Amino acid sequence: MTFINPDPDPENTTGLEPGGGVPPGETPPGESSMPGAGPQETTHNPPKGWAKGPLILILGLTVLVAAFFLAYALILIF
Repeated sequence: MTFINPDPDPENTTGLEPGGGVPPGETPPGESSMPGAGPQETTHNPPKGWAKGPLILILGLTVLVAAFFLAYALILIF
């Protein structure tokens, strides 16, 4: 079986200078020259943070679980 290298031969690749450098004008434009790239400014600002309902539910569940383990530990001690 003969191995064929998938990479192009640098001697035959267009746009390369001797030594592997790329001449000016052969590279793609930088990010700053692309005005449509990146997130766009919007006028709608969604609220940040947690709503009160889910937060109260999570805190209540945490207190119940902690109380269960505290009661279980007290039962094992006495």
